[in-house]
Amino acid sequence: MPVKKSAVFKNLDSERNGTTAEEVAARLREMIHSGELSAGDKLPPERDLAKILGVSRPTLRAGIRSLSAIGILQSKQGAGTFVAVAAESPTLDSSPLRMLSALHGFTSDEMFEARLALEMSIAGLAARRATSEQMTTLAEEIAGMYASLNEPEQYLVHDMRFHQIVAAASGNRILTSLMNMVATILFDSRSKTVKRAKDLKESAEQHHNIYRALRDHDPDAAERAMHDHLIETQKAQRLEVEENGKNS
Repeated sequence: MPVKKSAVFKNLDSERNGTTAEEVAARLREMIHSGELSAGDKLPPERDLAKILGVSRPTLRAGIRSLSAIGILQSKQGAGTFVAVAAESPTLDSSPLRMLSALHGFTSDEMFEARLALEMSIAGLAARRATSEQMTTLAEEIAGMYASLNEPEQYLVHDMRFHQIVAAASGNRILTSLMNMVATILFDSRSKTVKRAKDLKESAEQHHNIYRALRDHDPDAAERAMHDHLIETQKAQRLEVEENGKNS
């Protein structure tokens, strides 16, 4: 269905300068919430949408990647980008958590601890409840990781989707929603540094370990594999941040 240009499609630069990918993602969310975009709708071509929103194409791509990673948008090879028809799990808006973080000064370590507690529990449940269809989708995301080892930003999208699917496989929509809220903020943070990642092959292997534990229906092994992966992810991001600081 063609997308109409309306008040929602305001040029972002008319309101502020230095538009970020996060603001682009927020505007696209607003378009979905207002009904300007509906489930199954195809986004306008990149060149046109960037012009409509008044942003650069790289900024637009980053905003779209962010929403694709949490299942709101779907990119189909050769067809374009679409609003997801249905998500496997509910996705809460991360804005309230961002506000709390700003008010109380939550640290990145606290965010990682929250994610660790949530995802270890989720992995244990997923080992008991994952369906064959979910396992197939997880395998596809791992294949995508290996195929994008030299494309860190694309790798990060497969990474996020993998964790979303594991969360959905837990069968607990509350845990899944909370995990997605925390992981979305961490995704946005990691996307700023992932270009300097040096451990993507090791990361892919860690995801493979999680997959094996889920496939074997071994909750304890799944929790350990998730723990080990997230600890290594935290270390990797710290190194990326340090490297980014040296080169800024």
